[in-house]
Amino acid sequence: MVNSEVLEIRKQFKHENSSITKFSGCYVDGEKTVKTKFTETFLCMPEEETFKYFEIFKKTLSGTIGKNLINMEFPTETEFNGGTQQFLLNLRDSELKDETLLDEFYEKVISSYDFVGNYLILLIYAAYDVPGKTRDKLMMEDASDEVYRFLLCSICPVKLSKPGLSYNEDMNMIQKRVQDWVVGAPVNGFLFPAFNDRSTDIHSVLYYAKESEDLHNDFAAELLGCTVPMSAGGQKETFQTLIVETLGEECEYEIVKNIHEKLNEILEEHKMKEIAEPLTLDKTEVKNLFAESGVEEEKLQEFEKNYEKVAGENVALLAANVASTRVFEVKTPDVVIKVNPERTELVQTKMVDGRRCLVIEITDQVEVNGIYVKPGC
Repeated sequence: MVNSEVLEIRKQFKHENSSITKFSGCYVDGEKTVKTKFTETFLCMPEEETFKYFEIFKKTLSGTIGKNLINMEFPTETEFNGGTQQFLLNLRDSELKDETLLDEFYEKVISSYDFVGNYLILLIYAAYDVPGKTRDKLMMEDASDEVYRFLLCSICPVKLSKPGLSYNEDMNMIQKRVQDWVVGAPVNGFLFPAFNDRSTDIHSVLYYAKESEDLHNDFAAELLGCTVPMSAGGQKETFQTLIVETLGEECEYEIVKNIHEKLNEILEEHKMKEIAEPLTLDKTEVKNLFAESGVEEEKLQEFEKNYEKVAGENVALLAANVASTRVFEVKTPDVVIKVNPERTELVQTKMVDGRRCLVIEITDQVEVNGIYVKPGC
């Protein structure tokens, strides 16, 4: 799924747009004991309650594609003989009316989800009447192409509110605050089936993780049967390792700067083309990037072996995960220099009085501890 498709589903989480028919929940304590379960017709609830749930559902479809929202495909074996994808299809087709299937789903989550503390499992079933689009990409609300029937699962931590004092309006006095268990924003979840090309894709799922470096790989693998890709931080670390492994002892500043600049150029070109899909770099494309940045052919001879050793076979990296688009940082043991990533030419390496130095070009606008100073000669 791409951003526009995620946004289209998020827009359904409003009272006037909602296509949710049923929702179910299971509250689990820190000992993995089920405390309560429920299934209700969603829009029969008071509007002030549905509003709170809508906020949870929106959060489950928030963040960055490739970091918090992970597109995953089901392996073929999960689609037959009681596999995970087949089970989720049966659950969706039941429209959350089959208590046996719901109980089995809760058991699968509880057995595979490693979490310290209490949490709430929320599951909704919705049927979205997908409007058609004109050639100008305008919605035609009265022309539906299909009905997208989906499940959205949200897993929310439940924590005891902080102790303190509160004002009791009935008694007109300050007193000890009554602590209660509060449902927090979701930390994990998934959308099934995926909404790819604005259509149902039963072979894919969109997985959500609030913390991009804590994807709960085992949970996703066991519950969904999918292989979780490398995290955003893991991809960046892998890319940095590839640079070091390829350049070896000759890992020079200018070449690393060139790689940074070229990568950001590629990202900008991709953005200008208004391509919806995130830009990915496979083994060949990373090799070409290095070559165009000045890495010698001799250094690239072992690149493919290094790539498979460091990243893995047939693994592609998301360009947005490995690029430094916000800041270009140069660090020594005693000095840290942060530069606008579009102005890396301001920092150069030069020999000064026989010593290798970082030289920074400056103008008459220099600030020291908040004070504008004259650069001097």
